[in-house]
Parts: sequence; structure tokens; C-alpha cells
Amino acid sequence: MAARVFISVARCLRPARCRSRFGVLSGPRRTPWTPLSGVAIRRLSSRGGSRAEGKVLETVGVLEPPREQGKYNSGQLFLHKVFGYRGVVLFPWRARLYDRDVSSSSIDSDCRKSEQTGTQGGKEVKGQTQVYYQVLVDSRDCPHIRAQTEGVTFLASHDDGRPLYAIPGLDYIAHNDVLPYTSTDRTPIHHELFDRFFTSDANQASVFAARDTLHAWHEKNHPWLELSDVHRETTENVRVTVTPFYMGMRETENSRVYWWRYCIRLENLSNEDVQLRERHWRIFSLTGTLETVRGRGVVGREPILSKEQPAFQYSSHVSLQAASGHMWGTFRFEHVHGSQFDVRIPPFSLESTKEDKSGPRESW
Repeated sequence: MAARVFISVARCLRPARCRSRFGVLSGPRRTPWTPLSGVAIRRLSSRGGSRAEGKVLETVGVLEPPREQGKYNSGQLFLHKVFGYRGVVLFPWRARLYDRDVSSSSIDSDCRKSEQTGTQGGKEVKGQTQVYYQVLVDSRDCPHIRAQTEGVTFLASHDDGRPLYAIPGLDYIAHNDVLPYTSTDRTPIHHELFDRFFTSDANQASVFAARDTLHAWHEKNHPWLELSDVHRETTENVRVTVTPFYMGMRETENSRVYWWRYCIRLENLSNEDVQLRERHWRIFSLTGTLETVRGRGVVGREPILSKEQPAFQYSSHVSLQAASGHMWGTFRFEHVHGSQFDVRIPPFSLESTKEDKSGPRESW
């Protein structure tokens, strides 16, 4: 009989608390988010009005051991290791991770080592090939996670009045973010695209196979979904991860405008609360222009990164009148006692290497 863990997946605002509850089962102290396989996970449901606040615990599924080697297949159910939401893997990507916290001498020369090398800010950074995943996020969990659930955006077609559109509940996650689980529920993930993209095995309820619609959607939108580079750097125990995406080009009467979106994840690796106060960007265009952008917070917020809520993720956009450029900068954080410090944003390139003929497809 599987051991039972009473956590609220849908309200996992406090990853540290969830980690501790997994650890209770193991006896000796375990490292964060290393739950036992076979553990049943439960969430709060609004059914059962006789309980306090009308909430009861319902079984979500059973955890599987995370894969240290290889990759997860399309249809794999998972919990996000950092943000705690439920999701399903659509398909994998292979990207180069440029980790400025890892010196070139400490990178293992294993089969996954990339031969890509970049020199940024006078420091040689070697890219390692890592597996990332395109995933769907359960809509029941979207209101309770500290990440934008409409962060994956696309350029609308030329004749569309909207400059951008988003597919809600679409995200990118690293292989190490995945906590795999199985479920006997025929529709374990609530998302409008789940049943369009997956079908359940008639003989195995916990197995979900990709439909042709998922393969077709992947093929049509591959240039606008693919990620190639991920950049990471840590300053004073605050880690910044940047993932840029080329979105396409749009022509105006007098010029061409190239668009990129970039996803930022902020993680507090210490036990001390810190709050993001300001951002300072420098944007260099191939035309030779250098723009400086300063402002309060990010996306209208000044998030606190605490022991209970150590991470925050958001997406934004940048456009240039040139086919390439660079971005870098700093985030200014504040300690609880009032002192401030700057956290470096790792430099990253803005490249438009793909043909921009038809644009992304909104249909599936």
C-alpha cells in the first residue's frame, strides 16, 4: 500500500512546506524535493461541505522516481519541483545551458557536454546540452503559482489587429523541474488542449499517447516554440535564469521590426527574505544603438523571495529594428533590514536565425 502524503498541490504556494511534508515520511532527513516513489499525492477539493471551509483531500496520483538519465515522453504527468503545479509533457527540446556559475574547468567532459563556447563579459562560458520540455499547466493550479500562465506569446498574423496573442497554461521547464507521477484519472490535467493533444490507453489508464493533432501543431509552430539557449547566473544567493525566444519579424512602411520574448526565473537560494525593487536593462542593437531601461519591479510587481516562496517567474518582450542584438543588466534587491544589492542578469543574445515567412499558427 502506497504511503499517503497530505499536501495541497493546487495551493502549493510554499514549496518549502511541501518539501518538508515529503521528508517526514522518509525517517532520516532527506534533501529538498526528493520524495519516495510510490507516494500518493493529494489535493484540496471543494467537495464535502461538512469539512472545515468545505475542503477535503482527494488523491491526485502516485509519485514515480525521477529520471536521472534519458528524457520523459509526451504524455508524462508531473508536479513542478519549484512551483508545485500539475502538468503534462508535450514534447522535449534540447537547449544549450550557459551557466556562469560553473567554471570551464569544472565542466565534465561527458557525452552531454556541448562544444558551444561563448565569451561574455570577459568570462568564458561553455554551453552544456540539457533537456527542457514544453508542457501544459493544469488550469486549476494557475491562480496559485508564482509564474505567469500566459507567458508564452506569439506574434499575431499581419492582418490581425492584435500585436501579440498567448496560449494560456503553456510553459517551459527543465528536466530537473519534473517530479513524475501516474494517475488513474482519464483527464488528470484540466486544460482545453489536453483532450485534443492526448488520448488515454484503453488498457492502461495512466498512459497518455500523443494524438496526431499534437504532432501537427508541433510541426507548424516549431520555429516559434523552439528554445535553443538558456543563461544562468547567481549573485549573493539569488539565481537568475533567462530564456530568450525569437518571435519573428514584422514590416512597417519604413522599416522591419524584429521581436523576441524572454522568460526570467528568479530564485532565492538562501534562508533570508529578499524583495525585488528595481530593474536596470541595457539593450544593444546591431545598428549600434544602446538603450537603457530602468523601472520599479517587474511586470508591475515587486515580488518577495522568501524561504516559503523562493521563486518567481515572468515573461516580457523586446523589439529591435535590427536582426540581432544583446541584452544584459541587473535587478536591485532589498534585504529585510533595508540594505540593497544588485543581482546580475546574465548577458544573452537576440538572434533572428529563422526564416519569417508564414508566422506562428494559432489553430490546431
